[in-house]
Amino acid sequence: MKALETTEQFNEVIQSETPIIVKFYGTWCPDCQRMNMFIGDILDEYDHVTWYEINRDDVPELAQKYEVMGIPSLLVFQKGEKLAHLHSAYAKTPDEVRDFLVEQNL
Repeated sequence: MKALETTEQFNEVIQSETPIIVKFYGTWCPDCQRMNMFIGDILDEYDHVTWYEINRDDVPELAQKYEVMGIPSLLVFQKGEKLAHLHSAYAKTPDEVRDFLVEQNL
């Protein structure tokens, strides 16, 4: 997963012609740490998709703009548009994340 550190980087990558996934997380977040324990296998399965992560605390304006109320959250973007959002409440298990990815036809 590629790290994004600035709003400018974020705004650039979401312009992708193909769908990309951005994980919003926090270093203090226990659910984010839990996701980190299983996300590697999912990244391997979905290696045809480009994955990014950004610390929600570093870009609160982006979190607000894209309605990231809980973390971790996975957002799918294409051509600058948010296509889908897996809210933190539904991102606690590998199966929930995989189901979301299947629903998005990724």
